[in-house]
Formats: sequence, structure tokens, C-alpha cells
Amino acid sequence: MPRLSKKTMFAIEAVLDVACHVGDHPVRSGDITERQRIPKRYLEQVLQHLVRAGILSGKRGPRGGYRLGREQQRITLGEVVRVVRTLEAETEPTDPSTGSPLAHEVVWPMWEKLRDDMMAQLDNITIEDLCRRARDKGLGRTAAGSTPPQRLAL
Repeated sequence: MPRLSKKTMFAIEAVLDVACHVGDHPVRSGDITERQRIPKRYLEQVLQHLVRAGILSGKRGPRGGYRLGREQQRITLGEVVRVVRTLEAETEPTDPSTGSPLAHEVVWPMWEKLRDDMMAQLDNITIEDLCRRARDKGLGRTAAGSTPPQRLAL
């Protein structure tokens, strides 16, 4: 089955953190790192790609940080996964010549079909859906606006 890479999980967590914690001020990357325990070296790279894709918007400076690039209901989990796939393809190229004719003619086409089916399902899950799940589990922003120490869980 297609695997969930660290970068993919970090990207999903970062977008959810922004969606659940943004208020009058943008969400700082340091706050995301602290709440979600995402290593800063991964987070900065992922955040830049999410901004370029329009999923997040970034503001520089001492009062800077991140906001969603558009409404929660218009951002899908599939979009976030595709951003990371593109990032991983840039940094981890694959060799298409690897494998036997059996792999190329039978295994890879079946694997790609499974991946396409999974992506179609991810395209039907919005950030709003995941924020609702987080709230239902008592994670994310509380009614008073304070942030509980728990890590957001999918």
C-alpha cells in the first residue's frame, strides 16, 4: 500500500495546525514545531512548498507566520499530499528502469491504480473535515482560544 512518509505527515499536521490555531495573527512556524514536534529542518521546507502551492500564505517579519491560502473547505488532503510528492520527487528521484517486465506490466500498473484510488478518496477529505475531527477529540484551539498541549492526531 502507498506509504505515508514523514514529510507527508508533517505537511498535513502543519496545515491542520495553522487551520486550528490561526486567529488575529498568523501562526508562527516555531509554534507549529513546538505543538506538533516537527523538526524545524523538515517544517521550513514543507511550509515553503505549501505556500508556493497556495495552500498556505506566509508573512515575513516579527509578527509574521502562516495562514491558510483559502477557506478550509476548499483545501483537500489530496492537494497537500501532492505537494509533498512533488517535493519528494525533486529530492528523491526514482529509477524507472528498476524491475522486471513483470513488474512493469503487472505490478506497477496495479500499484498506480491503487494510488489513484487513494488520491481520489483524499480529494474528498477537506481540511475543514479534519479540523472538525480534531475539535471532536478535544485537540486544537479551545473555546477560550488557548492551545492545549496535546498534539493534533488524525
